[in-house]
Amino acid sequence: MPNTPNDTATALPGRPPIVDMATWQHARDELLAREKAHTHEGDAIAAARRRLPMVEFDGTAQVVGPGGPVPFLDLFQGRDELVVYKHMWHDGAPHQGQCEGCTITAWHVRDAVYLNARGVSFAVLTTGAWDEVAAYVEFMGYTQPWYSVREADAPIGGPMGCLTCFLRDGDRTFLTYSTTGRGVERASGSFALLDMAPYGRGEAWEDNPEGRPEGQNPCWYWRSDAEGNATWAPTSRPVPQWTRPGAAPVHTLGRRGPHS
Repeated sequence: MPNTPNDTATALPGRPPIVDMATWQHARDELLAREKAHTHEGDAIAAARRRLPMVEFDGTAQVVGPGGPVPFLDLFQGRDELVVYKHMWHDGAPHQGQCEGCTITAWHVRDAVYLNARGVSFAVLTTGAWDEVAAYVEFMGYTQPWYSVREADAPIGGPMGCLTCFLRDGDRTFLTYSTTGRGVERASGSFALLDMAPYGRGEAWEDNPEGRPEGQNPCWYWRSDAEGNATWAPTSRPVPQWTRPGAAPVHTLGRRGPHS
């Protein structure tokens, strides 16, 4: 005889209760009201973001790309808006020793076709020396433009690990917005999908149903070894790197500490 939805003997440890479709739909509708309120608040925040004051800076400042030094204005590619990701860099480190958090962002934004269609250009900036950066970009197979801002002052240079937005008016350039920390997550769609998945991100800080095993440390799935096991051990590397030609097991990260 099949188990009924209310049979407590069928309850799965650490998972939500099993119910019929009507009960699920009622609970889903209640959550939907909260999701809509969250969306509307996000719209209000975006409206406030569009009203932030701007900072004008020298758009003729030089950055270094595959063709050598170019003015920052070139990054707009003739468009009026520009979004950049500022990628952290560890001088002299091997590919597997570069920032795994920055790898997540750069890996997700590999195609800016929809941004371009809206009149927005995209680029990645980093403080690395161009010869090291170029080798890393080739190894990772990145298709978006990268530039070294090693010698540039803020807002072109400055702190890395952030998303920054710029506006152009002819030859005049302006800083309009910047965010770091979890604000950068908006560029990585995997986070949003994991937050919808039954087990979430599997990190210890998350609020989960009672009885579920405690999650692992934050960012635990960002690195893995050659067998795909999540680990921050010396033989690990950012997970996308294992798909790259020539990615072999490693013996050292080339830098200290498990996090960037």
